[in-house]
Amino acid sequence: MVLFNIYFSSCVLLLLTLNTHTATGHPLPELSKERCSDCSVLFKNLLLNITQLLNSDALCFGIPSNEIVVRSITDTLLACTPNLIQNPHCMMQRNATFNETECLSNIMKDLAHYAAVIQSYLSSSLRSPEEEVPLLSPTLGIIQSLRKSCSLMPDEEKDSSEEEVAQLWGDDSYRNRQEMCKMMRGFYVRTITINRAVGYIASGEHRK
Repeated sequence: MVLFNIYFSSCVLLLLTLNTHTATGHPLPELSKERCSDCSVLFKNLLLNITQLLNSDALCFGIPSNEIVVRSITDTLLACTPNLIQNPHCMMQRNATFNETECLSNIMKDLAHYAAVIQSYLSSSLRSPEEEVPLLSPTLGIIQSLRKSCSLMPDEEKDSSEEEVAQLWGDDSYRNRQEMCKMMRGFYVRTITINRAVGYIASGEHRK
């Protein structure tokens, strides 16, 4: 039920954004159709992985709150919006053509941030290392594969603020796990956004 509510909230934000295919953009020879298709599969695997992670008791067990936290400071939702959202009541409106480079750059920044979050968390005080490490390590592996295979530039945002995310964790394993659970829920929502954006890019509609 929690994941359904998260998914529904995200879809409401993205419905008008990604069902409109009238935007124009600049083709990027660095990201071929085949490569974009491969990346699309990896991003779908990431979403499935995070879904399974949140359904596991190892991370969110005993945490009553359904709070979602998105700490990444990127503009992914706005950057990956194809064109102006025609809604006077919506606070997020973007009057610009779709820019593939900007969108993918923000996605890579997101991945760098969450990779640093997971790596630092695994080095913190854990309630159950034998459960949490095998649970989060595959997620980190998928993120690393995406950063290696789907970045536009080899050195694009490879290093996140590791010192800053390390300060999130203290000696209380419950508080650490509580914060991590909320952040993974936020990452789940962000990954839905990313999957829709990558699907839009892979369709090639923005280049027409």
